[in-house]
Amino acid sequence: MNIQSAINREVFAPRDERMLVAVEVKRRKRKRVPFLPTGGKGEYMTYICLSVTNKRPAQLLITKVKRFGGSAPFTRRSQWAVEQLRQVNGINPNKDCPEFDLVFDNAFDQWVASSAPEKCIFIQIMYHACQTYWEGKEGVPGGPASPAGDQQKGQRGQGGQSSPGAQGGQSSPGAQARRKSTVGPRPRQTEFVNCQSKLTGDACTMNLVMYRCKVFFNRMKKVMVSNQSRSQAGAGPRAGPSGQHPPGGSMGSVVQRASQALQERGERLGRAEDKTADLMHTAQQFADTAHKLALKYSN
Repeated sequence: MNIQSAINREVFAPRDERMLVAVEVKRRKRKRVPFLPTGGKGEYMTYICLSVTNKRPAQLLITKVKRFGGSAPFTRRSQWAVEQLRQVNGINPNKDCPEFDLVFDNAFDQWVASSAPEKCIFIQIMYHACQTYWEGKEGVPGGPASPAGDQQKGQRGQGGQSSPGAQGGQSSPGAQARRKSTVGPRPRQTEFVNCQSKLTGDACTMNLVMYRCKVFFNRMKKVMVSNQSRSQAGAGPRAGPSGQHPPGGSMGSVVQRASQALQERGERLGRAEDKTADLMHTAQQFADTAHKLALKYSN
C-alpha cells in the first residue's frame, strides 16, 4: 500500500471523505518558535491533501497531515474549506519547479514539494477540482446568483394577490428590495497565479500521465539508491578475484538512465506542445486576416 492509500484509509475514510491527491512538502521558510525546543531533522513528514466529502452537497477541503517518527499513524493537523483558499501561487509559470504557496483567509504557507512532478500533479488536480466545485455551487438553486430563486420570487410578485404598488406586472420597490436582499453576494473563487498553462488548460490527460511516470521513476531511483547504499555498507569494499571491484549498482544506473530519458522526452513533448499552440494561434490570425481581406474586396 502506497502513502496516499494509507492516508486516505487512516485519515479521510473514517470521516466519510475521499482524498483526491496528496503531496509531501517541507516549509520553504521554517517557522521559528523561540519558547519551544527545536527537534532534530526528519522527525516528521508533512502532507498537503485535497479531499471531498461523500455527503451532498459535497465540500472540497484542504488538509495538512503529519506523520511523526516515520512509523506512527498519520495525524490530521489543520483543515480549510475551499472557500477559505484565496490563492494558489505556482511561483514559476515557465518551468516545472517544486515550490508553491497557499494563501488562506487566516494563513499563508510557503511550501517545497518533494519533487517538481508531484507538485505539478497536485496543482493540476486541485485546479480542475476547484473549477468543478465552483461550477456546481453556481448551479445550486438558491445559491449565489441563482436564477431559479429570482424566477420563483418574480412569479409570486406577479400573481393574483399583487401588492398595491404593483402595476403592469411590475412589483413594488419594497418587493424588489426584499428580492435583492435575499440573493447573497457571489463568493470569491480561488485564484491560480504563476501556474503553467498546461496545468490549468484543457489538454491535461497527457501531462498528468507524464508527471505520474516521472514520479514513479523518481521513487524507484530513490529506492534503488538506498538499497545500494545499504548493501555497500553491509558488504564493505571487497575486491573481486581479479583485483577489481564488482560492478554494483548496475540496476540503479539503468533506472537512472531510464528516468533521465523519460525526463528529456517529457521536456521535448512540452516544447512541442508549446510550439503547436503558437502555430495554432498564428494560423487563426492568418485565417482571420484572410477572411477580412475577402470581405473587403468582395464589396
